[in-house]
Amino acid sequence: MMQTPIKASKTVIITGGNSGLGYYCAQAITQSKQDWHIIIASRNLPKVEEAVQQLTAETNYSFIEGMTLDLASLASVRQFVQDFQTREHPPLHAIVCNAGVQIVSGTRYTENGFEMTFGVNHLGHFLLVNLLLPQLSDRSRIVFVSSDTHNPEANTGMPHPNYQDANALAFPTGDDNQMDIGTVGRVRYTTSKLCNLLYTYELSRRLQKQQSKMTVNAFNPGLMLDTKLSRDYSESERSALRATLSASTLGQSRDSQVMGSALARLILDPALDQVTGRYFDGLKEIRSSDESYDEHKAVELWETSVRLTH
Repeated sequence: MMQTPIKASKTVIITGGNSGLGYYCAQAITQSKQDWHIIIASRNLPKVEEAVQQLTAETNYSFIEGMTLDLASLASVRQFVQDFQTREHPPLHAIVCNAGVQIVSGTRYTENGFEMTFGVNHLGHFLLVNLLLPQLSDRSRIVFVSSDTHNPEANTGMPHPNYQDANALAFPTGDDNQMDIGTVGRVRYTTSKLCNLLYTYELSRRLQKQQSKMTVNAFNPGLMLDTKLSRDYSESERSALRATLSASTLGQSRDSQVMGSALARLILDPALDQVTGRYFDGLKEIRSSDESYDEHKAVELWETSVRLTH
């Protein structure tokens, strides 16, 4: 069993780290023999505290803390950053933007009136990272969990993303080409995962122009059937989704514990010290979709996001 180091010297924040991929990412960090202080940030504090207790018991690693963060509320994001600044932590060296939702039961809105999938998967993380940039130490690492569903050429069984402009994603008009509600929700999800990549690459470019040594990369965990991402699906919708996935796609599903370890590698591996603006499929660096490298869309997304998040 891993023994806790005497003192932690650096901090990592993992959003949505109380279950699934984020939980196993935290678990892998505790086993890395590196002296990290781990903050699990999620909106449900009792579940966060339960995850912290479970992780501590499993790993015998005591530098794990839970904090409240609701990415569907810009006020909560700001409060989280304020609380982080007032607490005593080792210097912040990494942010893992892992939390995400997929809404297929109709259109829902965040506290600020944004469509929920775009609001949580992109805008909440956009504000969080930009507010925390001044807190990040030199050579820090930022990782966004995206998805191969952003890529029309990937055989994922999910509908293609539909990026027109960020304002239309934040405030959908209801004119979604007569698609059924479930399909609309899945398009919003795949589009939000494209936004994660557009933001990853744009943030990386801006930091490089500032000659910053911070790195920003994106991660695809692949299809994981043992996560809670499909919690908004009814049983019939889950069955319908499985029916759209080929046997070969289902056969390529991945274990969230294995992928959590691969995600942690992007924070831990010294070989990635100067690697930025890249996309990793598990352990392998690959090229993302052509659209994800569209700098015009990335700038438009950035500028609109700045306006929407004030």
